[in-house]
Amino acid sequence: MMLEAVYSYFATIFFAYIFNAPKKSVFITGMNGSIGWLIYSYLNYTYQAEVLGSFTGALVVGIISEYLARHFKMPATIFLTSGIIPLVPGTGLYYTMLYLVQKQYSSAMQVGVETIFIAGSIAAAVAISASLFKKRNK
Repeated sequence: MMLEAVYSYFATIFFAYIFNAPKKSVFITGMNGSIGWLIYSYLNYTYQAEVLGSFTGALVVGIISEYLARHFKMPATIFLTSGIIPLVPGTGLYYTMLYLVQKQYSSAMQVGVETIFIAGSIAAAVAISASLFKKRNK
C-alpha cells in the first residue's frame, strides 16, 4: 500500500506540473493526492467498498485543499484538481467502453454503473468539502 502511495504522489505531482500549478504548491499537492489515495486504498482493501473509499478519499482531499488554499492564499482548485486525479475511475471507464465495443452489455452495465457511482461520490465529496468551508467562513 505504501508503494501505491508513492506512485500516487508522483502522479499527482506530474498532473500539477501539467496544470501549471505554482511551483511552491506542487509538492504539497502531491502529499494531498497521496493521502487521499491511502484513505481510498485502506477502505477499499478493508471493507471492499470502492464507492465509500472514493467518497472518503475525495472528501479528505477536498478539506485539505480548502485548508491549503487559505494557508497559502491560492485558489483551492490548484490543490484539488491534481489531488483527486489518483481517485478518478479511469479503469472503470475503460472497461465499460471495452465491454460495449465487445457487445458484452451486461458486463458493461455492471462496470458502468459502479463507475458512475464512484464518479458521483467524488463529485459529491468535493461539493461537500467546499460547502463546509464556505459555511465556516461566514
